[in-house]
Amino acid sequence: MTRTICVALTVLAVMASGAEAAIIDWQAELQRCRALRETVAPLLQAGEGISAVGRSNRSVRRCIWIQRMAVRKKIPGAERW
Repeated sequence: MTRTICVALTVLAVMASGAEAAIIDWQAELQRCRALRETVAPLLQAGEGISAVGRSNRSVRRCIWIQRMAVRKKIPGAERW
């Protein structure tokens, strides 16, 4: 009985920490992505595609994902890349 309760409490603790990790500060992420876009813009203007830039930079890939999710969730200030 005690063992089952310990296992249940452990599972609940893991689930709670995972739920907290999933919360996204959308406005902060969108602001960070705007700043990143400004640094990537010269590469894009030089003819590099966003997919080529994205493959070379993890933060660009994250920003692309954030932008897509924000547009899908209709977060104010979200725009497509």
